[in-house]
Amino acid sequence: MKKPVLALIVLLVATLAQAQSATTLTPKQTIEPADLVKLLTTARPLVLNVGPRTLYTQAHIPGAEYIGMTTDPEVVKALRTRVRQLAKTRFIVLYCGCCPWDKCPNVGPAYSLLRGLGFANIKVLHIAQNFGEDWVSKGLPVQKGEPAPPAPASAQ
Repeated sequence: MKKPVLALIVLLVATLAQAQSATTLTPKQTIEPADLVKLLTTARPLVLNVGPRTLYTQAHIPGAEYIGMTTDPEVVKALRTRVRQLAKTRFIVLYCGCCPWDKCPNVGPAYSLLRGLGFANIKVLHIAQNFGEDWVSKGLPVQKGEPAPPAPASAQ
């Protein structure tokens, strides 16, 4: 195995081992759905969906980029690549919505990875039950369909 590949695998395993679960995030590290809706037009955060593709195509936050489930090492690599050229001060919101907050396997590792990369302005969308119940059924804005290719980092 080549050294760069081995180093990447070790880093991914270490990141996942240290990853926070959603329940260990503090209120300062999270954002409520109603608050995010207000910010979507003013603060223009980069919203990244780290949940299942099927749920994303059914309904997602307008403008959200699909990354994928961070339980997959290839997705962790894609997330790292996506944010590589962004300013460490970029406002980023992560969300999944696949299951209840205390069971989500995706937002904690994504949050930990970004923090480990030096990003300081990250929030995780607090979804108590699932995206359908806590966002869609409340009439909050959604888009449907397949993910668009990520925007170039220089456009962010």
